[in-house]
Amino acid sequence: MSDQVRLEDLCTVLRSKNAGPFLITLDMIFKDRKVYEVIADRRSITEALVAERYALDVDDVVAVEYIDGLNAVKATYKRRLSAGRPGDPDCYGMAQEGPLLDIQFPRDMFER
Repeated sequence: MSDQVRLEDLCTVLRSKNAGPFLITLDMIFKDRKVYEVIADRRSITEALVAERYALDVDDVVAVEYIDGLNAVKATYKRRLSAGRPGDPDCYGMAQEGPLLDIQFPRDMFER
């Protein structure tokens, strides 16, 4: 068994979507309340992490929100090109979660 666990394996939902023509929102909804609480308590998903994964300036990450009632983390960042502009690779912002999939956490951080 690996001593690391991937974000992809911790979430029931890991998706991206438009948040208007200039922003993309990433939704990370965790399978387990206790796992979410560890992630939230440690603030493991940060603006800096999202910026690193998407090769953005940290100032381009508009928000990272922890939503306790949903066991969810939402991160929003500025699009490089506005939705639908020539050269925009994903007008709907629906296929941008890839850089999040292999974020890894030490498995033992979830053991209590």
